[in-house]
Amino acid sequence: MSAAPERCRADVWLWRARFFKSRSLATAALNAGAVRLARGDAVKRAEPATAVLPGDALVFAGLDGRVRSVRVLALGSRRGPPAEAQGLYQDLQPPLDDDASGSS
Repeated sequence: MSAAPERCRADVWLWRARFFKSRSLATAALNAGAVRLARGDAVKRAEPATAVLPGDALVFAGLDGRVRSVRVLALGSRRGPPAEAQGLYQDLQPPLDDDASGSS
């Protein structure tokens, strides 16, 4: 039985957590400077090989164009089903309120 990994590449984690449909799309977003990693008081631009650790926070624009802010809870060991992927992170943004969209 192998122990869970202690760190994971940012491109792999974003793909495992299902924020990007492919690892190459996650890599492209990282290379474009669209992902910020916060660890403690430090905030830096994440690159594809940047190590992601549980407790880190990531801020990025998802494929839907929405800015996402998440805390890494687990690294995972594979790209599993959506329910498994949702266990890898905590969404740090309040849910969107459909009634607040102004459509009355």
